[in-house]
Amino acid sequence: MGGGSGGHVTPVVAVLREIHKEFPRARVRFWCDRRFISEARSIIAQYDRSVQTQTIVAGKFRRYHHLSKLQHLTTPSIIFPNILDAFMVAFGIGQSFVRMILWRPDVVFAKGGYVCLPVGIAAWLLRIPVVVHDSDAHPGLTNRLLAPFANRIATGMPLDYYDYPAEKTEYVGTPIDSAYEVLSDKRRTQVKAELGFDSKRSLVVITGGGQGARPINNAVALHLDELLKHTNVMLLSGSAQYDELRSITPQDDTRFVLTDFVYNGLPDILGAADVVVSRAGATSLLELAAVARPTIVVPNKRLVWQVKHVQPYIDSHAVLSLDEDKFTEQDDTSLVDAVVKVLKDGPLRKTLGQNLHKHAKPNAARDMASIILNAKKRA
Repeated sequence: MGGGSGGHVTPVVAVLREIHKEFPRARVRFWCDRRFISEARSIIAQYDRSVQTQTIVAGKFRRYHHLSKLQHLTTPSIIFPNILDAFMVAFGIGQSFVRMILWRPDVVFAKGGYVCLPVGIAAWLLRIPVVVHDSDAHPGLTNRLLAPFANRIATGMPLDYYDYPAEKTEYVGTPIDSAYEVLSDKRRTQVKAELGFDSKRSLVVITGGGQGARPINNAVALHLDELLKHTNVMLLSGSAQYDELRSITPQDDTRFVLTDFVYNGLPDILGAADVVVSRAGATSLLELAAVARPTIVVPNKRLVWQVKHVQPYIDSHAVLSLDEDKFTEQDDTSLVDAVVKVLKDGPLRKTLGQNLHKHAKPNAARDMASIILNAKKRA
């Protein structure tokens, strides 16, 4: 189970591949938040259409770092939704409890997201082993609350970043699809041509994740003409802003491709890029580490775990980082400047790619599958 965004679902699929290598007839169901059900079903279906993808009622606890505790308790737009969502969590526990009585799983794997809390608690009540994976360097509230109920906890970053009980916690990295690998120069040229680009020109792939990132999309649209002077551009916009961007960007320019989401072939697309611009999600960073492409990250400043998670990559000179707040400033060209800088500096591209590749954990999916299977055996 997981929130349902690509960052939750793709690691689950990678782990399922490893589990099915040992137990081909293992029965699996994926539960997620209703907000992400369409995206989750599409990703899961690419792996195995027989895997049922269902929703669980869940709620979230709203908390904002710029507000005091008193403001959290006295602001109607915060306190009332939090009360409502507390009832939703309780309902989700009951819903999960009934489902797991009817379909008794051997292990529950919680990949993160609000939906994991009610399901994890219900599993604990039924004495079903719970295995948690936490990708982020800054553990989220759901995983912190679920940790006491977990039999095993795996982390995406070294254990120094966490305060989970050492006796049941292991650093494995974030599971990714084995298709993410370093491409040969010949294959990179082929992929560019397959995408419809002039393979002799450089290619910049820009992505804000499955849901897209409006600040990045807007900056690309604003400065697209300048970017296209230097490179071909492929923008993965996410579905929310796709129609808007399609109406304001050229659709007949062979130097530019706009798409909302890529369900097939993303490892090749990222691997073929000369530069990637991306959010700083834990899964995304490990996928980019596996393909070893020079990367510029734009952390989502509203998600504190992204800001903290990317810092080790910045400290090791594995990525360049941009401040999305500057994108809204008049005459800001930081995105274009960074892309052009990396494109023109061969030694910098090589250094970024090599340093990022050092963060790769190619056996994470296999190790995660082993932890899950061992939890079943010990139950």
